[in-house]
Amino acid sequence: MNPKPLPEKALKVGKTLIVADLHLGYEFAMAKEGFYLPRVFHEVVRNLKSLIEREKPKRLVIDGDLKHSFIPEWRERKELKAFAEEITPMVDEVILVRGNHDVGTLWLRELGIEIVDELEVGGWKLVHGHKLVEGERFIIGHEHPAIRLRDEVGALIKIPVFLMNEKLIVLPAFSPWAYGNDVLREIVSPFLRAKELKGARVIAPLGDELLDFGTLEKLSEVLKFL
Repeated sequence: MNPKPLPEKALKVGKTLIVADLHLGYEFAMAKEGFYLPRVFHEVVRNLKSLIEREKPKRLVIDGDLKHSFIPEWRERKELKAFAEEITPMVDEVILVRGNHDVGTLWLRELGIEIVDELEVGGWKLVHGHKLVEGERFIIGHEHPAIRLRDEVGALIKIPVFLMNEKLIVLPAFSPWAYGNDVLREIVSPFLRAKELKGARVIAPLGDELLDFGTLEKLSEVLKFL
């Protein structure tokens, strides 16, 4: 079963739709540190609902970090409850593959969201990617992969990307606040450090289309001369 990347920073495997790293409640965490950001909860839910309506999956899988704060608090809990009420009626199943941020989420089972540490989908093992596990083919999140490019006036812009090869798919973060880690400069995830990524294709979701930038190794070489 061939996974299909989508321009909305999601992946479809058969009748399963997969997203990662929504980081709901990020704005609340930033406010505690003195940084006040506009809430994007409604944007995230609206985008996900539109995607579900178009793709009509039977199952939605969130591949880790549905929430952001490591310390559960009431505002975040309220947002998670609203998320469940909006999304669970649209599909037969909603499954959260727990990430390192998903502490204190077991209560979501009461709202129809199953909680697991890993999941098999179409011959692929879904884990969040923040720790090493055994297996052959993986779909992960956690890294928030991105690349930096220069625009026509020379300014640097960062765009989220998929990394894809025959044994590994790394999802871009679904959250609009997760600007991403430049994988051409550094790999953050210990999971990815143990994998061969040079031949992975770099697929960028831009607008309503996907742009194939070739392999990570070749793209790195080309950008050195720009």
